[in-house]
Amino acid sequence: MSFEYESERKSFVKVNTDIPVRYKFLSKVIDLADENIYEGTTSHISGHGLLLVGRIPSVSWIPGLLMEKIVLGLNILLPSIDAPVKALARVAWVEAIPEGTEKCAFGMSFREISKECQDQILKYIIRAQMTR
Repeated sequence: MSFEYESERKSFVKVNTDIPVRYKFLSKVIDLADENIYEGTTSHISGHGLLLVGRIPSVSWIPGLLMEKIVLGLNILLPSIDAPVKALARVAWVEAIPEGTEKCAFGMSFREISKECQDQILKYIIRAQMTR
């Protein structure tokens, strides 16, 4: 039986960009006691996921994020459309967090995204590549 790591699947083109993202931590198995909506940015986006730079309420959440016990509800604010692109995403990896900072970088992989929302991301990527 063959096993493929999630990180080995590179089926979408990504673009370097700076897009605002609103996000919320969600869990069915852990009581997060956090209803806050956070604001961050993405510096890379593809039809498969994005790199989210933003705040994490507690570093103690990192194991839950990596084990998919905590996922993120995302609202991606693409500049080309009025309504946010909505997706549910899992954390694939977390970059090292410098001590004393409140922000970190999360590699996010979309778990649930509508075909329409994914198409909006792909159209944005195509337009961004054409203007380079």
